[in-house]
Formats: sequence, C-alpha cells, structure tokens
Amino acid sequence: MTRAIRIEKTGGPEVLSFGEVTLKAPGDGEMRVRNTAIGVNFIDVYHRTGLYKIPLPSGLGLEAAGVVEAVGANVSRFKAGDRVAYASGPLGAYSEAHNIVATRAVKIPDGVEDAVAAALLLKGLTAHYLLRRTHRVSAGETILFHAAAGGVGQIAVQWARHLGATVIGTVGNDNKVELVKSLGCHHVIVSSRENIASRVREITGGKGVPVAYDSVGRDTFMATLDSLSPLGLFVSFGNASGPVPAFEPGLLSAKGSLFFTRPTLANYVSTPQELDTAAGELFDLVARGVIRKAEPKRFPLSQAADAHRALESRQTTGSLVLIPG
Repeated sequence: MTRAIRIEKTGGPEVLSFGEVTLKAPGDGEMRVRNTAIGVNFIDVYHRTGLYKIPLPSGLGLEAAGVVEAVGANVSRFKAGDRVAYASGPLGAYSEAHNIVATRAVKIPDGVEDAVAAALLLKGLTAHYLLRRTHRVSAGETILFHAAAGGVGQIAVQWARHLGATVIGTVGNDNKVELVKSLGCHHVIVSSRENIASRVREITGGKGVPVAYDSVGRDTFMATLDSLSPLGLFVSFGNASGPVPAFEPGLLSAKGSLFFTRPTLANYVSTPQELDTAAGELFDLVARGVIRKAEPKRFPLSQAADAHRALESRQTTGSLVLIPG
C-alpha cells in the first residue's frame, strides 16, 4: 500500500482525495520509485478539470523525483538506490511511491536536489522542445514568450537569452516585471494594462516576431496572431486561461500566411535516446549556471488541492512541488 491523490470525477480542486492505494510489484520494464518531490503542472489541472480526458477513477501527476526501490524484469538502465526523475507518466505521480516505465526516467546528476529536479524536468523538457525543435531559436531573432514568470517561462527566457535571442516576455502584473528582467527578458509587457500586439510592433519596428510561444490560450490568442510577422509561427502549448477558440484556417492567411502548431512533449521524447539528449542539455545548462532555478514553493502531498488553487490563481511565479511524508 502507498498513499496517493486520486480523483473519482472531474471538477475543481475539491475533487482531489488523499488516501491509501494498492501498489503492485513493478512489472516487465517497470521500476518502483519512492517519490521525494512531485512536480505540479498545468497539465495536472487540465486532467483534473476534464479539459484533457482521462479514464476515471485515476491518479494524477506526471512528474516526480525520488529513489528507485525495486526494478522489474528487463530493466537495465537503473538499479535500486539510483536517484531518478521522470516526467512522462504514467499518471499517478501524486503519490508516495509509483511504478513507472524505466525508459521514461533519467538519472539526476550530482549537485541537483530532488525538489529542483522534480520542479525542473517537465518544464525544462518543454522549454527544450519549444526552443530547440519546434522552432530552433537562433542568435539575432526576436521572440515573444507569454507567461514569462511561469515555470516554463522562467526556464525558456534564460535559455533563449543564452541562445542569443532578443526576448519579449509577457506577465500578468507589475509585480513580476523585475523577476523576468533579471532572468533575461529584454522587454516586458504587462498584459493587464498594455496592448500586447501594439507593444510587440513598437519593439520590433512594426515587423512583428517570427515565433510566439503561447501557453495562456484563449485570452492571448488574437494578440499572439497580431504579434507575428508574415510567415511567423504560433506555438500554442497550453491553455491557462481556457482553450484557444475554434478558428477558420483563412485567418492564418489573412494575418500573413502564418503557421500554427499545437505540440506536446510526448512526441519529442518518444525514445530513451531523445529523452536522455534533451535532459542532458537541460541539466548541463543548470550545472553551468546558465539556467538558474529558484527554490520551488512546497506543499505537503496531502494538500495538493491548495497547490492547484495557487497554480490556477496565476499569481505564482516559478514552480510548485508536493512533498510526501
């Protein structure tokens, strides 16, 4: 038995329940990880609310760090006692212990704390595919990144600055401006009091940006479209304010023959080699101090509902983790 967060139905944070569940021995290709820190991400909210459909009842959470307790048959990448992190499921990371597919985990390098790894891996892998593969950011480009003070945003801003890009970041209020400037944003737009597209045009001399990364969704959809240069790429990777509205493809033509994509991490780390490469690049930048990670805000595992409320308020900066025990 182990203790875990479960949901019986979709809804608000109140549907999260904490109690004992049965945990089987790890099967073929699996290993059991004793979680020491668990990442809290917007995809967990989408699963809880039903925006992203999952079979119910279900566990919740995709990301955690901990220590391997036991391995099943045909597991050679890890052994008992290894410190590992995982960010690709299966669902159920909101737990004291969890069985995962061994090929979906990575070793935590020396010098990286478990809580930092749990707070960093999913968001860092997301920043990796956004900046290195969905659109390969290069020196001299100007990019727009929404929610720059968020978990993914903080990592992406530092990474893009390291790559030589000029970074325009948006934040929800003035309290977050100095934070994202300190991380590397050259220009900061406060979305609650400024017109995003107008400011982007002003910053870029009317040209717009070749790529815009949008995890906000409904509230920023038109502003993002209007911020792009002709042939620009709209990267929609989240729905913090609600889903992007349905639109006719002709809108992309009218706005300058734009491209629109809705990527997801799973397609970018579908093999152990891809996962190791992406995690290796991420942890290397952390080790070299290129990406600085603020201490994550911690909640007891039993108080996962409070963590969800904090995340959905959009008043937080950086990452949230749950701590078992």
